[in-house]
Amino acid sequence: MADIIFYTNPMSRGQIVRWMLEEVGQPYDSEIVDYAVMHDAAYHAINPMMKVPAIVHHGRTVTECAGIIAYLADVFPEAGLGPREEEKADYYRWLLFAAGPIEQAVTNKANGFDPSEEKGRMFGYGNYDLAVSTLADHLAGRAFVCGDRFTAADVYVGSQVLWGTQFGTLPSLQPFLDYGERLSVREAYQRGKGIDMQLIAEMQPAAS
Repeated sequence: MADIIFYTNPMSRGQIVRWMLEEVGQPYDSEIVDYAVMHDAAYHAINPMMKVPAIVHHGRTVTECAGIIAYLADVFPEAGLGPREEEKADYYRWLLFAAGPIEQAVTNKANGFDPSEEKGRMFGYGNYDLAVSTLADHLAGRAFVCGDRFTAADVYVGSQVLWGTQFGTLPSLQPFLDYGERLSVREAYQRGKGIDMQLIAEMQPAAS
């Protein structure tokens, strides 16, 4: 048994963590969790929020995509995905910006809610356009979140951008498209995507 157990469903944010696991290059065992059983006691013991993804590493559980990504970068420094000293400001700032303001802005807008100007400060991102343009402006003219070097922050930020531009929850701004193109050719990204697409293909006949 591998030291990492990865609880996921291929039709979930688990795709983000699988990409990170492929970047890290350490062996892991996948446990596919059907949405019908996420409320069962066995999985509730792993994640009381009853959602995927989650990992268990040496008996310690980590949940939340951004947290899992940061954890894996920290405990496997040989993968070179954590920030160097001069990269830490951008690394932590934009990793958490994507996990906070961007995630909130996108999900709220997708559900038909935009805070009024008066209420914008209460929601931590002002408004959707401000959050999106802030991220796009940062990515313009740079290869990756921290500059010229790919880091774990790009797995999370990049997943938001790739998914958002594909499904229309983010606009197809040129900085997003250029950034997504650089990320989508990475071997680890393609391996992870291939695994999840194969799992989805296998699950669909069973669901029909």
